[in-house]
Amino acid sequence: MIGQLCLLLSGAAPRAGRAQTPAAPPAAAAPAGQQADLELGRSSFPINEYFTIALRLRGAALDKYSAFPDIEGFKKSGKTSTTTTRTVAGRSSVELVLTQRYAAFAEGEFVLKPFSLTVNGQVLRSAGATLRVLPQAAPATAAQPGTAPPASKQPLGIGLLDQLLGKPKPQEFVEPRDNAFLSLEPDKAVAWVGEPVHVGLYFYLAPSDQGLLDFYRFAEQLPPLLRQLRQPSAWEEAFDETDIRPDSVRIGGKPYLRYQLYEAVYYPLSTKPLTFPALALQMKKYRVAKRPEPGLDNRLEGYKTYLSRARAVQVRPLPALPDSVKTLPAVGRYRLSEGVGSTQFRTGHTITYTLVVEGEGNLTALPPPAVRTPAGLEVYGPEVRQELTRADGRVSGRKVLRYRLVPRQPGPLRLREVLQVPVFNPDLGRYDTLRPELTLAVTGPAVTPPQEVTAFVRTDPFYTQQLAAADDKLLDMDAARQTRRYANGVLALLLTLAGFGWWTARRQG
Repeated sequence: MIGQLCLLLSGAAPRAGRAQTPAAPPAAAAPAGQQADLELGRSSFPINEYFTIALRLRGAALDKYSAFPDIEGFKKSGKTSTTTTRTVAGRSSVELVLTQRYAAFAEGEFVLKPFSLTVNGQVLRSAGATLRVLPQAAPATAAQPGTAPPASKQPLGIGLLDQLLGKPKPQEFVEPRDNAFLSLEPDKAVAWVGEPVHVGLYFYLAPSDQGLLDFYRFAEQLPPLLRQLRQPSAWEEAFDETDIRPDSVRIGGKPYLRYQLYEAVYYPLSTKPLTFPALALQMKKYRVAKRPEPGLDNRLEGYKTYLSRARAVQVRPLPALPDSVKTLPAVGRYRLSEGVGSTQFRTGHTITYTLVVEGEGNLTALPPPAVRTPAGLEVYGPEVRQELTRADGRVSGRKVLRYRLVPRQPGPLRLREVLQVPVFNPDLGRYDTLRPELTLAVTGPAVTPPQEVTAFVRTDPFYTQQLAAADDKLLDMDAARQTRRYANGVLALLLTLAGFGWWTARRQG
């Protein structure tokens, strides 16, 4: 039933076509006994359903595979995987189905271009398809109770059987009590300004209730829920959409299946509290027959709305800045690492120095470190590169800052006196200053910087190459006038030759 619930949640349509072609010669040999093929979902489907591309793999474990193709007019909406083990005559075989879902932005006709997918070194190719996205299907109109079917479709002799045995009594259905709930969960109740607050939206379900509940049009219900979670006074880092699969948890000693519907990290920008209203999620809930009969479904489809509790996170202002800190520091849990591009440092030569700030926090809002330039040192930069990682309910990463240092005086160069990164540690509730630890031993004579050479000429790669290849031979300042004189002489000679040729041709004519 877990697989059925995940399938209904994803909105995947039944597979209607299989696009299997012989694999092209792979770059690396595929494992022996491996069988892989691609399956495309229905080419015509309503806009509220997903189009799917499935990878079916048998006879080998999934080691490496290339990305599924992008489809114009569609958005990738997560992947699902199903593993099936079959045992026949004492021999077991494992089949893996990896399905990529696509959600259409609008109705119409779209083209899935031919594409290929590499699986464990084997190349699978598909000829593509034409996809037709239809309007949302209207629910079927149920027949009114007590209305007899048309006479042309009424079974022969039904009236005689009713008179003889009596009309069959309709099934009686009851609604069992379920043990499920919707929950919005921030990871803290009080946070500092700028401190990351992880918020997750979960649906909890008792394992015994899997046959009673199904997700209902979740792709349509999610956007309004996300609009209610927006916080005007906070910076939001949303996690990439992942496959919605249940994980097993225990609450009060009882087992539950927890479905993670959405998660994000909020960074408060002011002391205004983060307020999250009560959210509503509509689910399918089935009523079961009071007296089940063989050959019948014995279930009646209905709906139930689950509400989450409203939540609020109080935001505390940061303490007053100490005298040593001039700008508002970044809030988070950070550490420094550093490196240089050489092992020998001489006066007048450029030193490439890299400073890396990494950890958990809003790295985007982290300002460049404060630079204190001592006498006899020139500092240029930084060049900034940032990498963010969103996983396990946390947003972490690293900000790489590259500097160019030009020392003019020999002696020890203590970088802790040059670069400083002020931060606020939310765990300790106080300000801190991160400083580099490297000390460079600079050798060579003292160098006076030339005033006519600007910083960008010394540091720009283009000018660095041109200066290195430039000729130091002096040029005549009157070279332009001499060049003009030579050009005029050549032009006069050409005009003379043209006139002589014209005069010769005229005499012969």
